[in-house]
Amino acid sequence: MAKTAVVIGATGLVGKELVKQLILSDAFERVVTMTRRALELESDKHQNHLIDFEKLDRYSGLFKGDALFSCLGTTRKQAGSVAEQRRIDYDYQLQVAKIAARNDIPHYLLISSSGANAKSSAAYMKMKGELEDDVKELPFKRISIFQPSLLLGSRDKPRLGEGIAAYIMPVLCRIPFLRKYRPITGQQVARRMLEASLSEGNRKEYFILEDVFPKTG
Repeated sequence: MAKTAVVIGATGLVGKELVKQLILSDAFERVVTMTRRALELESDKHQNHLIDFEKLDRYSGLFKGDALFSCLGTTRKQAGSVAEQRRIDYDYQLQVAKIAARNDIPHYLLISSSGANAKSSAAYMKMKGELEDDVKELPFKRISIFQPSLLLGSRDKPRLGEGIAAYIMPVLCRIPFLRKYRPITGQQVARRMLEASLSEGNRKEYFILEDVFPKTG
């Protein structure tokens, strides 16, 4: 039976790649995206809804399907402060997850980060870890959490630090004990998320860097 995918963060690096792959997949007949700005794609399978993330309950009826892909995220620089970043990276995503759980979406797939830890002293890693812990308490039939490292790819707003790291990290990661920190493309993460949504898995599962890269990579 063909499925319906719901995606938040569809204008981001991984989200854009994921939506393209979902549209191309025969397993999904509908791809529903919730965005703050219009996402125009030439596909009869795609439905885009412009929503106000400050008023998510107004749109609860739209969050219905077989899988929710949560790809939302920002940086402190783009958000303007740690508090504003947390509002997007934690508050919005947790509220969407709660709505999806209430609507009986069976499979929740979350992009987190390597190093996520609710006890971390680093604000970003702490909020990512807290989000992981909190969504794992929700009654989804299956929860898949992805923890990639530095994400590479074409962004609408290039990030200087990531651009520099994109040149340096692949070289450094040739050193065996640093290999686990090597960068990964948004396309690779999106492909692994799609694969996970189409296969059997544990009720709560993590995909760390080594689980996302091709085994020959």
